[in-house]
Amino acid sequence: MHTTSASTAKAATTPANTRFNNPTLQSAGRQPTPTRNTVPNHWRESLALIEASVPFSRRVVRAGEAVFMGGDAFNCLHVIHAGQFKTVNFTADGRGQVVGLHFKGDWLGFDGIASGQHSCDAVALDTGEVWTLRYAALIEACSAVPALMRTVHAAMSGQITRECGSLLSLGTLPADARVANFIYEWAEALAARDLRTDQITVHMSRAEIGNYLGMTLETVSRALSRLAQCGVINFDQKGRRDIGIPCLQTLRDVIQRALDSANTGPWPAQAAAGCRAS
Repeated sequence: MHTTSASTAKAATTPANTRFNNPTLQSAGRQPTPTRNTVPNHWRESLALIEASVPFSRRVVRAGEAVFMGGDAFNCLHVIHAGQFKTVNFTADGRGQVVGLHFKGDWLGFDGIASGQHSCDAVALDTGEVWTLRYAALIEACSAVPALMRTVHAAMSGQITRECGSLLSLGTLPADARVANFIYEWAEALAARDLRTDQITVHMSRAEIGNYLGMTLETVSRALSRLAQCGVINFDQKGRRDIGIPCLQTLRDVIQRALDSANTGPWPAQAAAGCRAS
């Protein structure tokens, strides 16, 4: 058990899981969201604040292992210190639905607060580490450290925002753009954590991606192939889960063209050509 003493923090933090410059949230007449270059990333400060304010335990989680499962009693919240995770809901007949993706600095377990038990599984996509905080200890620490309470509220707000954006993507984007948006958001999540975005490893099968995006495995595969043929992405020789992104702006162009109802023609190819020309 790693235990730390409470201390007072002066500065408020913003959620590590904020969407940065997401084109699916930028419809006509709305103010554009800030780019990641103009929004400071506070995930380091958030983790430091937790480390200084709340007793917690560290847990290494291997790929496929669950942090918690649906139906488990809620006692703790978990903060991702390393790795990537998915949350999965299950229907009454046992079918699973991937409902969220989570990266370093994100929180897991908010679903259990209201009912006292978890409604989904939180599963590691690769080897990672979570910091587990007892909820009672967190509430006590928040009363002494207001900045910590603001961090928790900001994390909740960020997750709500992401879920709204995912629903918007499902309802407005065609298949190719939906897959492009998935890759773009994954890359943006890595960029917000100061990781490379020109070559990413997606720790999900085509079937899992389709499950998350509301598409069949075959539709995901065809969409990826079309994006690769247009030069929007490329695949590493070592495996189809390693995706190269020659130009991140191309993915934005693909998504934006799909959102533009006035656009006609083979928009993925046009977007790729425009990026290569620039």
